[in-house]
Amino acid sequence: RGRMWAYTVGFTVLPHVGGFLGWFINRKETPVWYEKLKKPSWCPSRRMFPVAWTVLYTGMGYASYLVWNELGGCSSKAIVPLGLYGAQLALNWAWPPFFFGARNLRMALIDILCLDALAIGTACSWYRINRTAALLLLPYLGWLAMATCLTIRIWKDNPEQKPGKRE
Repeated sequence: RGRMWAYTVGFTVLPHVGGFLGWFINRKETPVWYEKLKKPSWCPSRRMFPVAWTVLYTGMGYASYLVWNELGGCSSKAIVPLGLYGAQLALNWAWPPFFFGARNLRMALIDILCLDALAIGTACSWYRINRTAALLLLPYLGWLAMATCLTIRIWKDNPEQKPGKRE
């Protein structure tokens, strides 16, 4: 019981680790390259992304704790729901290196489409276990829908951006 707070904090912080690393690795080159891309008028401001991801990662991390706790930890019942979560989190963390690091818009698009499927699968599997956890994923799914549309538009509107091309 005394250690439960550590699990709660650990699960809640975990998603932030990959998000922070992605930002840290690409922080210097990203602003110049990203600003030059043709983007739709509805593209959120660059300042919005860290705020949104902080809220989204916190919600999904805490939700993963709820599912883990509900299933009694790392039991056989947790393999699928937490496996889906881990897989979608890995794809979430892979998107910035594809998009910003490699500047490979096609791979970023493939990644986010697979991420969408896994995130929806995660939410559906969690709904049967802990409805609060599934509901905590709804803002994330909404943001992913916008990010997917944005990735598609940037990929379509910037055909000159070849994989690995640097300025």
